[in-house]
Amino acid sequence: MPGESILRAFLITTMRKTLTLIPLIACLLFGFTIHQEPIRKLPVVDVKTLDGQIVKSNSVLNKNGLTVINFWATWCKPCVLELNTIKELYGDWKKETNVKIIAVSIDDSRNISKVGPMANGKGWEYDILLDPNGDFKRSLNVNNIPHTFLINDKGEILWQHNSFAPGDEDELFEIIKKFTPKP
Repeated sequence: MPGESILRAFLITTMRKTLTLIPLIACLLFGFTIHQEPIRKLPVVDVKTLDGQIVKSNSVLNKNGLTVINFWATWCKPCVLELNTIKELYGDWKKETNVKIIAVSIDDSRNISKVGPMANGKGWEYDILLDPNGDFKRSLNVNNIPHTFLINDKGEILWQHNSFAPGDEDELFEIIKKFTPKP
């Protein structure tokens, strides 16, 4: 029957078009699932060192690799637990990835005098910065601590994480390794 051959031709053409579109649609869907949020730059804000010097937030970044910036406070138990946990691993992390960790205290003027003694007493080898007015914290929309950012040598924020539970340090290191430039 003539109508049958037209119907067959139509079905074959439709199937070919569909089969051609399926990989394209799959690629588009896969691309959307791995899409990351747009890269933001680290804001330039005045912060203080433990000895009272005022520095720009972008001036303390690792010029030869990645920087982890961790917002914490002396009164925050999960913050102290996170920094203590990473302390045990930091030497190996630096050797393998050349990462630099900066711990930014958000303690206010009443508690700021506790920051240096606590960091020294815990044996933290991180660069410690002070953000007593919360300017740096606000510029990055940090509402809860601990809050951790991974930043490249161009000052671009690559990743961030809020809170801490045991095992999060392993996730952080995997992310650091993922973004560490290969020699």
